[in-house]
Amino acid sequence: MKIAVIGTGYVGLVTGTCFAESGNEVLCMDIDPEKVAAMQAGKVPIYEPQLENLFARNLRDKRLNFTTDLALAVDFAEIVFLALPTPSGEDGSADLSYVLGVAEKIAPLLKKYTVIVNKSTVPVGTAHKVFEVMKNKANASFDVISNPEFLREGFAVEDFMKPDRIVIGTSSALAQEKMRKLYAPFVRQGNPILFMDEKSAEITKYAANAFLATKITFMNEIANYCETVGADVEQVRQGMGTDTRIGKRFLFAGIGYGGSCFPKDVKALIKSGKEVQIPFEIASAVEKVNQSQKTLLVRKMEQYYAGNLAGKTFALWGLAFKPETDDIREAPSLYIIDELLRLGAKVQAFDPEAMHVVQHKIGEKIHYAKSAYEALQGADALVIATEWNAFRNPDFELMSKQLKHKVIFDGRNLYHPEDMKQLGYYYNSIGRKTITT
Repeated sequence: MKIAVIGTGYVGLVTGTCFAESGNEVLCMDIDPEKVAAMQAGKVPIYEPQLENLFARNLRDKRLNFTTDLALAVDFAEIVFLALPTPSGEDGSADLSYVLGVAEKIAPLLKKYTVIVNKSTVPVGTAHKVFEVMKNKANASFDVISNPEFLREGFAVEDFMKPDRIVIGTSSALAQEKMRKLYAPFVRQGNPILFMDEKSAEITKYAANAFLATKITFMNEIANYCETVGADVEQVRQGMGTDTRIGKRFLFAGIGYGGSCFPKDVKALIKSGKEVQIPFEIASAVEKVNQSQKTLLVRKMEQYYAGNLAGKTFALWGLAFKPETDDIREAPSLYIIDELLRLGAKVQAFDPEAMHVVQHKIGEKIHYAKSAYEALQGADALVIATEWNAFRNPDFELMSKQLKHKVIFDGRNLYHPEDMKQLGYYYNSIGRKTITT
């Protein structure tokens, strides 16, 4: 099939590449000429495991192409995916200006029946809004449907190629048949394609993300309680996770969720609820607790240093909001950095993938180390904000030589407290006993 993807951000690029990998002809459109030129030359603009190999293969085999010409993309395709940003407004609502603006431009370009697919995460009723924007300007028949993405950053290619389920919201039999054909190669193992109405599909995405955010946040509150009363959240997690009604995933305690999806989608759900007098009190509490959790390590550090962090130097391991990505949107690390700098401390940071993104965002406010061990040099303590595998089994002997003091504040519970005790570290983690020397 011939597919156009409008927008080459995280979702759009993964979507286009994976559809090309399954044999479709894909034309991705973006308004940034430098970005398009770089992709045409084989440069992948984001870090995502497995994506680079698929990108290169399909670009080489000419199944994947790029353009800045919207008319060319619309004329080329029988299905057009809108993978455009929907950032949070000041009031928490999803900004639909990109989606509606592009839809309005697409309408007069249509020359044949086309399926317009909202791939972006959008509030309930957006498919109808897109249809209304297009209907009086369209030169051919079309359907607007909802097809939300459920991609985990760091596992996006795997999630796209082997989805748990595919959700498609449409009232059109013709659009349904085209989407069934398009997604058939991805569900050969029997995972379902769930067809439903457009509004239900739109809500499904928000409901799923808000529930997962709630699960994470609930576990973080349990962790804080465990630490206060002397229990171990890791043992509690195992006891909970073996209950099949709860499941093992999203139960790891830490310093809050970040990224492009959970924070934005929780805000948008809360705002959408307010508009129809549904106060989403659980989601509101989740957002409040998560914001507090992001700077929990700084509060612990203030307690350890008797409220005086001025003049201290801290090594920070991890900048991305999670491992296997360079995405720093709403990353706890940024909140930690802001707080430490506000309190007069210095930060020496290392991340395997995200340092250039942070440097572009905040400039030279911190030192960017060339390695994890260089970040430790002369630091008063180590702070761990992202659970990269490279941090799980470090050379503790070398670490001891680099650090001024054997002190670790671990926001991701990478190490076992008893091991830290044997090594002579002060070790403060999340929801577990603090090891003091």
